[in-house]
Amino acid sequence: AAGVPHREAGVMVKEEQTMVEEAIRTLREQQSKVKERSGPWMVAEQLMNLCRREPKSAELIAQDLHNPEMGIVQAEKKIKAFADAHKTGNFAGVTGMEAEEIMRKFYGLPDPQTDKPSRSRAVSVDLADFL
Repeated sequence: AAGVPHREAGVMVKEEQTMVEEAIRTLREQQSKVKERSGPWMVAEQLMNLCRREPKSAELIAQDLHNPEMGIVQAEKKIKAFADAHKTGNFAGVTGMEAEEIMRKFYGLPDPQTDKPSRSRAVSVDLADFL
């Protein structure tokens, strides 16, 4: 009986590794369609690193990347919008941590410290709409 949990743990690791590989394969496919070192290209790089660090997030990313509205170009647009909204003079940019948090919210990835989603996929409601 003691060997069974170990074998199940090995299967879990293998499944997580498969999801990481699938996510990276899909990211590379999308990355090949954009200019090297462009914003979306960099998003793919950062997401690949995140997948390697957090196999649980890789599964969510792999699923979302199959949705045309959830690709690396769309994620980069969210980051750019944040940068533009926080522009200083002629400079607009984000830190690596800000970019990661934006991507976590965009893809609904868990916070690595708490394992809770960075954002709910629930609909946002403005109470003023009911007045």
